Amino acid sequence: MRYIRPLMQVGPARPADAIICGGCWFTHAEELSRTDTPHFIAAADLTHEERAPFARAWPAPQIMGILNTTPDSFSDGGQHNAQNDAVAHGQALIEQGADILDIGGESTRPGAHVVPVEEEIARTAPVIQALRAAGVTTPISIDTRKAAVAEAALDAGASIVNDVSGFTYDPDLARLCADRGVPVCVMHAQGDPQTMQNNPTYDDVLLDVYDFLAKRIQTLQALGFEKHNIIADPGIGFGKTRAHNLSLLNRISLFHSLGVSILLGASRKRFIGTLGNAPEASARAPGSVAVALAAIAQGVQIVRAHDVADHAQAIALWRASVAHR
Repeated sequence: MRYIRPLMQVGPARPADAIICGGCWFTHAEELSRTDTPHFIAAADLTHEERAPFARAWPAPQIMGILNTTPDSFSDGGQHNAQNDAVAHGQALIEQGADILDIGGESTRPGAHVVPVEEEIARTAPVIQALRAAGVTTPISIDTRKAAVAEAALDAGASIVNDVSGFTYDPDLARLCADRGVPVCVMHAQGDPQTMQNNPTYDDVLLDVYDFLAKRIQTLQALGFEKHNIIADPGIGFGKTRAHNLSLLNRISLFHSLGVSILLGASRKRFIGTLGNAPEASARAPGSVAVALAAIAQGVQIVRAHDVADHAQAIALWRASVAHR
């Protein structure tokens, strides 16, 4: 099997034979495999099936604002676990430029334990309901692995389900989402949060993650999901070393071959602090923005961010100065 990674470019001047993908385009691709050395091929030499994933409308880069309602999240635990604080912060994120709110009631930091269903519902559903009651119309994503939590969140006004387990933790969750007809985000993680950083290993992290996501997308399609309602997330920091994370970021445009939108969730992650000399998670906004812009330059459509205002400003200036849009 060969894997096709488009070599994305940006800018207003592009060759007539370029394949246009949202604000990016490409004339060549990198062919990857598990047995041969990577090499370059012309986009014109791709088969119809290989070109098909790119022949779709791509939105401008969107920001998914993170709203944690947990006492123990790695970067902002306890800051928004009171309902009034959570609602106020959600409204602030939207004012700062968030296109989506991602609300989670169970920490997925390394070493975190499972939160009981009733407690996770109590942390999330009332906040979603209160945001809707306050007039918030922005799409709200529920960040959960559990069907009961997602059901309560959808009933309260959520419209997207984001599962860090890639819909492998609770077999009822994918069926619930299919029945409700809501978009989903399927993420790759090796192991669960409690153990995922205990010596994660891969044969080839890029291709292993790609194959996992491809299989999960096929499973979701078999349940009735349309591809336009599926988002894929390679799961930066979830069962990955710093080297694994960088390998995924270096070639993240590979995931466009899945034919779905790609989400990057790297905000304030540990490798940013290590490489950027920022031990405190709250001081990692510049590094988080840098990683997000590098991914957007490879065509990534959604970035999940704590520091929404910083990301919004950076993306606006990037688009104005590079994409001319």
